[in-house]
Amino acid sequence: MHILGVILGVLLLIGGSCIGTYNSLKSAYIEVGAQYGQVENQIQRRADLIPNLVNTVKGYMQYEEKVLKEVTDARARVMGAGSPEEMAAANAELSGALGRLIAVAENYPNLKADAHFTELMREIAGTENRIAVARRDYNEAIKRYNVKIETFPGNLFAGMLGYSPMKPFAAEESAHAVPKVEF
Repeated sequence: MHILGVILGVLLLIGGSCIGTYNSLKSAYIEVGAQYGQVENQIQRRADLIPNLVNTVKGYMQYEEKVLKEVTDARARVMGAGSPEEMAAANAELSGALGRLIAVAENYPNLKADAHFTELMREIAGTENRIAVARRDYNEAIKRYNVKIETFPGNLFAGMLGYSPMKPFAAEESAHAVPKVEF
């Protein structure tokens, strides 16, 4: 009778451990999704500001259609991104297009003095900071998830349950280049 009790206790312990590991893996996976939702939320916020920015600068930049088209095309790619990798690439493209737009805006003193333009630029700058924070939180959630599936006991169950490592958002190759400054 004692042996049966010990065996039952061991089985309950193993079962409880399996359930705990499964719940831990599932929780980490759900957290990654939630954090990615925050990244999407902030990128959407920025994308929503862009039509207002483009309409504001159109009146001042009659000869800068190419730059405005780059911004609107990049925004469309962000809105149509279907995966984190596509979103990261489209977001980098949009950031570059916005940077070119801001650089061109420097040539238009009346535009820089426009209160609506100034407010939009402040909103976009704040959103860029929010995007950076959301990406950092997403990458942290991925790190926690990857640690759970690659360490004991999660590594015993992760493959069987269909969990595989995820890639965090990474800086584009162009971000690693040292900018060239000439005077």
